[in-house]
Amino acid sequence: MDTSPALLLLLTLGFCEYRHGVSLEIKVRSPKDIGQLRVGQRLELECHTDRSSGASWIRQDRSGTLHFIVFINSFSRATFEGSQRTSPRFEASRENTIYRLAVKSFTPQDEGRYFCVMSLNLMLHFSPGQHVFLPGQQHLHPASPSPAKMPSTSCPSPGGPSLFSIPADSRMQKDLDSSCLAFLCVTSAGLCLLLLQLLATTIVLHQLKAHH
Repeated sequence: MDTSPALLLLLTLGFCEYRHGVSLEIKVRSPKDIGQLRVGQRLELECHTDRSSGASWIRQDRSGTLHFIVFINSFSRATFEGSQRTSPRFEASRENTIYRLAVKSFTPQDEGRYFCVMSLNLMLHFSPGQHVFLPGQQHLHPASPSPAKMPSTSCPSPGGPSLFSIPADSRMQKDLDSSCLAFLCVTSAGLCLLLLQLLATTIVLHQLKAHH
């Protein structure tokens, strides 16, 4: 049965623009007691979701700056900072809808709040932040402001109390804005470009078949 190019175009645009919400939850896999984390110890975090379309891990340091760690795509391929396939500090993997991050040997440099991030429907969805600090260092982390004082980000969420509720000052606000733009450009534009290329190929084949 022939497929109309116009119908394919509508399906392509619809796929690029329409997605449902997403559920994100971080669990500490190791150590069993995160409050007893030690320097040199292996830290393992899991991001439990209801999607297998790809997710990223980021860390917020004490100053509020966001640091990209890794993006894990739907084929379980990890891309670390600098577009590297491997990292001397981290390991990442995916099992169904669980995205795992491991800090090979924890150092004070790795302290902060860890977030799992997914891009859906042109919006970034953040998990609740997982605090990861060495014993005795938790009190040095800036206190979270009340919900009334939390600034909004440039990536609005359709719902969910844990989405985009990251306390931030003006500096972190800029980091969030940049992160939103980067994630959306890579995931959304890349996927839509692939679909449009497939659409163009289909249209050409359809026209050639019509001429014959």
